[in-house]
Amino acid sequence: MSTPRHDIYAFIHKGLRAFMAHSLVRTGRLDVHDPAEVAEVSEELHALLTICRHHLDIENTFVHTAIAARQPGACDRISHEHGEHEAAIAELDGMVHALPGDAVALRRLYLRLSLFVAENFEHMQREETQMNAALWDTHSDEEIMAIEQRIIASHEPQEMQLALRWMLPHLSPEERSAMLGGMRAHAPAEAFAGVLGLIRPLLGGRDWRKLSQALGL
Repeated sequence: MSTPRHDIYAFIHKGLRAFMAHSLVRTGRLDVHDPAEVAEVSEELHALLTICRHHLDIENTFVHTAIAARQPGACDRISHEHGEHEAAIAELDGMVHALPGDAVALRRLYLRLSLFVAENFEHMQREETQMNAALWDTHSDEEIMAIEQRIIASHEPQEMQLALRWMLPHLSPEERSAMLGGMRAHAPAEAFAGVLGLIRPLLGGRDWRKLSQALGL
């Protein structure tokens, strides 16, 4: 049985899929005449669009640059789609501001967000197959993990917290314990405790028990 290659996309894409699905469902249920609910959902949507924009920048800067240096042209299609997504993010951001009290604006936003989520799901699948193949053909796992560490180091604390909030609850138990085990080995104790405090309320009892057993908490 061959050893799986290191997948730089897997964890963050699980988090993005979960955040997108959550935001789409909440937008579909939104009472546009409830100011408190509109404010809460609008804040979530702005957070989603911010993390999507940052994710594009990260891939363009770190992943595409690495692949293109050794396999020119391999990123052309994905880079073009990134440009389309950047335009869609700007459009959606403007539509969120038009929400309060306007049911027509809400329907337009919901339909546009639906299309954005659908396109991103297809896009992420291509990255996890085609772009991973290009990355694995041109880089060793050690080189890929080095790229990943540069990505992690580039995050501001608030950005990292948002990414972890959506990634960790939506990983498999094995993935979650592996990620947190690595974090405990390399991060300051207070930072690790903060991450546990962040995700504890987001995990069901069964998932928390599995994590506690795996990490010996």
